[in-house]
Amino acid sequence: MSRKNKFLRQCCFCRHYKNKNDLIRITKDYKTGELKLNNNQIIMGRSAYICKNEDCISNALKKRKIEISLKIKLTDSIKEKLYTVLKS
Repeated sequence: MSRKNKFLRQCCFCRHYKNKNDLIRITKDYKTGELKLNNNQIIMGRSAYICKNEDCISNALKKRKIEISLKIKLTDSIKEKLYTVLKS
């Protein structure tokens, strides 16, 4: 990834670089430890990006790629939110 294009991010599962607007952003707030999805505001903390396709999401959840990236255990409600963001 070149430094010239600061809008590219890497999917935590398939490892493809895409525009950050084409990915789902999952952020673990450093103060509260709460996970937030696809927020437009700037939140300080550890973030992971994942493609907006069902295969990437389901495989990343099966292989715990998001949990490993964020160093946290995902709850069922967060997993459901991922699929609702995908469908919207």
